[in-house]
Amino acid sequence: MATPTYSRVTTKSLQEMKTNSEKISMLTAYDFTFAGLVDASGIDIILVGDSASNVMAGHETTLPITLDQMIYHASSVVRAANRALVVVDLPFGTYQSDSKEALRSAIRIMKESGAHAVKLEGGAQVKESIERIIQAGIPVMGHLGLTPQSIYKFGTYTVRAKEDQEAQQLLKDTKMLEKLGCFGVVLEKIPAALAQQATQSVRIPIIGIGAGGAVDGQVLVLHDMLGMNKEFSPRFLRRYADLDKVIIKAITQYTQDVKSQDFPNEKEQY
Repeated sequence: MATPTYSRVTTKSLQEMKTNSEKISMLTAYDFTFAGLVDASGIDIILVGDSASNVMAGHETTLPITLDQMIYHASSVVRAANRALVVVDLPFGTYQSDSKEALRSAIRIMKESGAHAVKLEGGAQVKESIERIIQAGIPVMGHLGLTPQSIYKFGTYTVRAKEDQEAQQLLKDTKMLEKLGCFGVVLEKIPAALAQQATQSVRIPIIGIGAGGAVDGQVLVLHDMLGMNKEFSPRFLRRYADLDKVIIKAITQYTQDVKSQDFPNEKEQY
């Protein structure tokens, strides 16, 4: 059977990919220009991640970014994405305490950015928020394992669910998210064997980041995999370019050309 080609990826497309054993590709993007390049490269999902707090704004954690800022980034990405499914993170503080607030936050993202789905972190503790959002007709992607919005609770970015109790809870939460109606789940920084077990236990797609190769797809932060952020070097990260060197070399040359009056030359003026 031939693998289907998709002019526009939807949640239904992702389910078909899992059924057909076709791996799902997912990357972050936060602005129009990069999102256009990512989309043109054939990516399946663009995640407008709250990692924008780190790579775009320079914060130490994902916690400071606001709902308004996420909508701004998401709007920019949506305008460039012609094929990929655009998923937007609900930022910290917009869904944890009140399911009604969670729905209001999700509705704002969908209405004001034009995104296709939202993602939020957590399992049983955010069950009511997930239920309310899905009941309103908004697709939800879950996120388990290392959940960066809870970094101060964990106290570290080390691998999660290595102990049996936490591993069993993760499996339970994965099945719960499927039952609630989530169209997929991101599993971050957990043992590969556990991720495989979770993937095989549900029918919905499981996307991994630092979760081994037996999941249904992979996600990385764009700036990390392009080599623009050399300070971040976890084991799961593969760098596909060294754009930091390319960019610094280009700007250094530009500066030298301006100083030496080589730029602009006669052909570069009116």
